Amino acid sequence: MADEANRSAFVEIQGRMIETTAKLKQVQIQLRNKEGEKKRAYLTLEELKQLSDDTNTYKSIGRTFILEPKSAVMEEQEQKLKDSEGAISSLQSSKEYLEKQMAEVETNLRELLQQDPTLARQIMAMSV
Repeated sequence: MADEANRSAFVEIQGRMIETTAKLKQVQIQLRNKEGEKKRAYLTLEELKQLSDDTNTYKSIGRTFILEPKSAVMEEQEQKLKDSEGAISSLQSSKEYLEKQMAEVETNLRELLQQDPTLARQIMAMSV
């Protein structure tokens, strides 16, 4: 009976570990994307600052380019930069939370396997 309870606990912990790992990978991908957006916005802003105020600037919309005042393009890039920074900080906190959750799940799994060495042997036999 205890063996069956440990087995079901293992399956539950394994499911939580898989779920947490997937969420963590997804957050890491989103974080990389937002960092790329932030870098593009920053570099675009730096290039725009070098231009004179009367320079024609164009905004890309799909496959077309629309004439926009330099100030409007700069404001848009500054907003993208701010939005990216906010999203990055939010994703960082999500990543930290998921990493803590992952550590907790790993600890639970270790404790379960230490409590029931026969379950550990069965799992090792299955993985080989």
